[in-house]
Amino acid sequence: MKYLEIKLQITPSDPWKEVYTSLMADAGCDSFMDGDSENELLCYIPEKDYQEDVFKDLLENPEFPEVMLSWSVAPMEDKDWNAAWEANYEPVLIDGKCYIRAPFHTPMPKTEYEIVIEPKMSFGTAHHATTAQMVSYLLETDVRGKAVLDMGAGTGVLAILATMKGANPVTAIDNDEWAYRNGLENAQHNHCEKLKVLLGDASLLGEDRYDIILANINRNILLQDIPQYVQCMNDGALLFLSGFYEEDLPALRYCCATNGLRYLDHKVKDKWVAARFERI
Repeated sequence: MKYLEIKLQITPSDPWKEVYTSLMADAGCDSFMDGDSENELLCYIPEKDYQEDVFKDLLENPEFPEVMLSWSVAPMEDKDWNAAWEANYEPVLIDGKCYIRAPFHTPMPKTEYEIVIEPKMSFGTAHHATTAQMVSYLLETDVRGKAVLDMGAGTGVLAILATMKGANPVTAIDNDEWAYRNGLENAQHNHCEKLKVLLGDASLLGEDRYDIILANINRNILLQDIPQYVQCMNDGALLFLSGFYEEDLPALRYCCATNGLRYLDHKVKDKWVAARFERI
């Protein structure tokens, strides 16, 4: 498969390289590397998926005036880019309790929870602040015997952790076929045979009811789907939201409040937020 390299120069780099990694992933890039300088981010996309107008709109009309940004695009030689990305993929230890690694990393058997994730560029490897904060929330929450739904599941790491902690049943949903297949594979890696992985979106939600819903997506999709989540929540159920910035929290809180959810608390990391709500 032929790839294009989109090279970004981002000033300041912190936290904006991480922000643009997420934005470029949403636009179709499936792997990322640091460049030669602190401010350089290299993004890779299959040539067949590249739409110039999409990236021009994203990068030449930035929504963050405080960021200086320049970019260029060049074709790449044929090579196994997934293997190259894996070579730069590091394991993650969250709160000293949850070790998330790839199959090619050294195990850490003394960790309370060890999750093996086949990277394959699906979002949700816990390197991003949103996923890491959701993992942290799950580590703090008693999920034993509770019905859990993971929306926008990506690699399935949150659903897998919930399963390891004794949640049952657990359902993971993602609308990206690549992520869906990766979620199935990761469920097998971690012996989560009962974990249900589905391809789709909130339109799949039906009569099932949940005690905990995890939704790490983005602001607009969350605002659109919160009413559907609430319809699937038992009384006293918890909703964990992430995938948005600090300035978006008031809009999310208002939407939740108007749909019968009480705000409990939130976490912030690198300007990204994860928040917890309870159905009244």
